[in-house]
Amino acid sequence: MRPWKTLSLVGAISTVAVLAAAAAPSGLSLGLDSSQPIAVNADSFLADLNNSTGTYTGNVIVTQGEVRLHADEVTVHAPDGRAARMEANGHVIVDSPSGQALGDSGVYDVPQQTIRLTGNVVLTKDANVMRGNALEVSMATGLARLTADAAQTAPGQPPGRVQGLFVPAPGAGKAAPEPQGNPGNN
Repeated sequence: MRPWKTLSLVGAISTVAVLAAAAAPSGLSLGLDSSQPIAVNADSFLADLNNSTGTYTGNVIVTQGEVRLHADEVTVHAPDGRAARMEANGHVIVDSPSGQALGDSGVYDVPQQTIRLTGNVVLTKDANVMRGNALEVSMATGLARLTADAAQTAPGQPPGRVQGLFVPAPGAGKAAPEPQGNPGNN
Protein backbone atom coordinates (compact mmCIF):
# COMPACT_ATOMS: atom_id res chain seq x y z
CA MET A 1 0.00 0.00 0.00
CA ARG A 2 1.36 3.42 -0.92
CA PRO A 3 2.18 5.74 2.01
CA TRP A 4 -0.42 8.34 0.93
CA LYS A 5 -3.15 5.68 0.86
CA THR A 6 -2.20 4.64 4.38
CA LEU A 7 -2.32 8.27 5.47
CA SER A 8 -5.72 8.68 3.82
CA LEU A 9 -7.09 5.71 5.76
CA VAL A 10 -5.66 7.09 9.00
CA GLY A 11 -7.17 10.48 8.12
CA ALA A 12 -10.58 8.88 7.56
CA ILE A 13 -10.50 7.14 10.90
CA SER A 14 -9.33 10.31 12.64
CA THR A 15 -12.02 12.41 11.01
CA VAL A 16 -14.83 10.04 12.00
CA ALA A 17 -13.48 10.19 15.54
CA VAL A 18 -14.04 13.95 15.75
CA LEU A 19 -17.32 13.58 17.59
CA ALA A 20 -15.96 10.76 19.64
CA ALA A 21 -13.87 13.48 21.21
CA ALA A 22 -17.07 14.89 22.59
CA ALA A 23 -18.32 11.51 23.71
CA ALA A 24 -15.40 9.32 24.69
CA PRO A 25 -14.73 8.00 28.18
CA SER A 26 -12.01 9.93 29.99
CA GLY A 27 -9.55 7.05 29.52
CA LEU A 28 -9.32 7.73 25.78
CA SER A 29 -7.15 10.55 24.51
CA LEU A 30 -9.81 12.11 22.30
CA GLY A 31 -10.12 15.34 24.23
CA LEU A 32 -13.01 14.92 26.67
CA ASP A 33 -12.30 14.52 30.34
CA SER A 34 -15.58 13.51 31.98
CA SER A 35 -14.17 14.37 35.40
CA GLN A 36 -14.04 18.05 34.39
CA PRO A 37 -16.92 20.38 35.28
CA ILE A 38 -19.37 21.44 32.58
CA ALA A 39 -19.73 25.20 32.09
CA VAL A 40 -22.71 26.67 30.21
CA ASN A 41 -22.98 30.25 28.98
CA ALA A 42 -25.98 31.68 27.10
CA ASP A 43 -27.97 34.85 26.57
CA SER A 44 -30.90 33.48 28.60
CA PHE A 45 -32.14 30.50 30.60
CA LEU A 46 -35.66 29.19 31.25
CA ALA A 47 -36.30 26.51 33.88
CA ASP A 48 -39.42 24.35 33.61
CA LEU A 49 -39.65 22.84 37.09
CA ASN A 50 -42.79 20.84 36.24
CA ASN A 51 -41.01 19.00 33.42
CA SER A 52 -37.50 19.00 34.94
CA THR A 53 -35.94 20.80 31.98
CA GLY A 54 -33.79 23.83 31.51
CA THR A 55 -33.42 25.62 28.19
CA TYR A 56 -30.47 27.85 27.36
CA THR A 57 -30.97 30.15 24.35
CA GLY A 58 -28.89 32.60 22.37
CA ASN A 59 -25.24 31.94 21.56
CA VAL A 60 -25.07 28.90 23.86
CA ILE A 61 -21.57 27.64 24.66
CA VAL A 62 -21.10 24.41 26.63
CA THR A 63 -17.53 23.60 27.68
CA GLN A 64 -16.06 20.52 29.34
CA GLY A 65 -12.28 20.34 29.45
CA GLU A 66 -10.97 20.98 25.94
CA VAL A 67 -14.30 20.23 24.21
CA ARG A 68 -16.67 23.06 23.36
CA LEU A 69 -20.20 22.90 21.93
CA HIS A 70 -21.88 25.94 20.34
CA ALA A 71 -25.60 26.06 19.47
CA ASP A 72 -28.52 28.45 19.19
CA GLU A 73 -30.41 26.52 21.90
CA VAL A 74 -29.62 23.70 24.35
CA THR A 75 -32.29 21.95 26.42
CA VAL A 76 -31.21 19.84 29.38
CA HIS A 77 -33.58 17.15 30.65
CA ALA A 78 -32.77 16.52 34.30
CA PRO A 79 -35.19 14.21 36.11
CA ASP A 80 -34.10 13.78 39.72
CA GLY A 81 -31.81 16.78 39.31
CA ARG A 82 -29.23 14.97 37.14
CA ALA A 83 -28.75 15.60 33.42
CA ALA A 84 -30.07 12.62 31.46
CA ARG A 85 -30.37 14.14 27.99
CA MET A 86 -29.08 17.26 26.27
CA GLU A 87 -30.62 18.49 23.02
CA ALA A 88 -28.77 21.10 20.95
CA ASN A 89 -30.54 22.88 18.08
CA GLY A 90 -29.48 25.38 15.46
CA HIS A 91 -25.96 25.78 14.08
CA VAL A 92 -24.48 23.04 16.28
CA ILE A 93 -20.68 23.05 16.34
CA VAL A 94 -18.49 20.71 18.42
CA ASP A 95 -14.83 21.73 18.67
CA SER A 96 -12.24 19.42 20.20
CA PRO A 97 -8.52 18.76 19.91
CA SER A 98 -9.46 16.01 17.43
CA GLY A 99 -11.23 18.38 15.01
CA GLN A 100 -14.64 19.91 14.43
CA ALA A 101 -18.16 18.56 13.79
CA LEU A 102 -21.08 20.61 12.46
CA GLY A 103 -24.76 19.72 12.30
CA ASP A 104 -28.25 21.16 12.47
CA SER A 105 -29.09 19.44 15.76
CA GLY A 106 -27.56 17.09 18.29
CA VAL A 107 -28.63 14.85 21.18
CA TYR A 108 -26.50 13.52 24.00
CA ASP A 109 -28.21 10.60 25.76
CA VAL A 110 -26.38 10.17 29.07
CA PRO A 111 -27.78 6.74 30.14
CA GLN A 112 -27.26 5.27 26.66
CA GLN A 113 -23.82 6.90 26.40
CA THR A 114 -24.50 8.06 22.83
CA ILE A 115 -24.25 11.34 21.00
CA ARG A 116 -26.09 11.90 17.73
CA LEU A 117 -25.66 14.78 15.31
CA THR A 118 -28.20 15.20 12.50
CA GLY A 119 -28.91 17.47 9.56
CA ASN A 120 -26.12 18.64 7.33
CA VAL A 121 -23.28 16.88 9.21
CA VAL A 122 -19.73 17.94 8.34
CA LEU A 123 -16.65 16.55 10.08
CA THR A 124 -13.26 18.20 9.64
CA LYS A 125 -9.76 17.38 10.79
CA ASP A 126 -7.09 19.63 9.28
CA ALA A 127 -7.82 19.50 5.50
CA ASN A 128 -9.77 16.21 5.74
CA VAL A 129 -13.57 16.44 5.43
CA MET A 130 -16.46 13.97 5.72
CA ARG A 131 -20.14 14.71 5.03
CA GLY A 132 -23.41 12.92 5.76
CA ASN A 133 -26.85 13.43 7.35
CA ALA A 134 -26.35 11.71 10.69
CA LEU A 135 -23.48 10.78 12.97
CA GLU A 136 -23.90 8.53 15.99
CA VAL A 137 -21.07 7.86 18.43
CA SER A 138 -21.22 5.25 21.17
CA MET A 139 -19.03 6.17 24.12
CA ALA A 140 -19.37 2.62 25.45
CA THR A 141 -17.94 0.97 22.34
CA GLY A 142 -15.94 3.81 20.78
CA LEU A 143 -17.70 3.22 17.44
CA ALA A 144 -18.84 6.09 15.24
CA ARG A 145 -21.24 5.72 12.29
CA LEU A 146 -21.77 8.40 9.65
CA THR A 147 -24.78 7.84 7.38
CA ALA A 148 -26.58 9.61 4.55
CA ASP A 149 -30.29 9.47 3.75
CA ALA A 150 -31.23 10.28 0.16
CA ALA A 151 -34.35 12.15 1.33
CA GLN A 152 -32.26 14.51 3.49
CA THR A 153 -29.35 15.21 1.15
CA ALA A 154 -28.00 18.76 1.16
CA PRO A 155 -28.21 20.66 -2.14
CA GLY A 156 -25.28 19.90 -4.43
CA GLN A 157 -24.45 16.59 -2.70
CA PRO A 158 -25.00 13.11 -4.17
CA PRO A 159 -28.20 11.64 -2.67
CA GLY A 160 -27.81 8.91 -0.07
CA ARG A 161 -24.01 8.88 -0.11
CA VAL A 162 -21.47 9.58 2.62
CA GLN A 163 -18.57 11.64 1.28
CA GLY A 164 -14.97 11.91 2.34
CA LEU A 165 -12.00 13.93 1.14
CA PHE A 166 -8.64 12.98 2.63
CA VAL A 167 -5.61 15.12 1.88
CA PRO A 168 -2.17 13.52 2.23
CA ALA A 169 0.22 15.20 4.61
CA PRO A 170 2.83 17.41 2.93
CA GLY A 171 5.61 15.24 1.59
CA ALA A 172 3.52 12.05 1.77
CA GLY A 173 3.73 9.85 -1.31
CA LYS A 174 7.03 11.23 -2.53
CA ALA A 175 9.48 8.55 -3.47
CA ALA A 176 12.56 8.28 -1.29
CA PRO A 177 15.73 9.33 -3.08
CA GLU A 178 17.56 6.46 -4.74
CA PRO A 179 20.76 5.50 -2.95
CA GLN A 180 23.82 6.73 -4.74
CA GLY A 181 26.44 4.24 -5.81
CA ASN A 182 29.46 3.68 -3.59
CA PRO A 183 31.98 6.35 -4.65
CA GLY A 184 34.86 3.95 -4.00
CA ASN A 185 33.67 1.46 -6.69
CA ASN A 186 34.40 3.45 -9.87
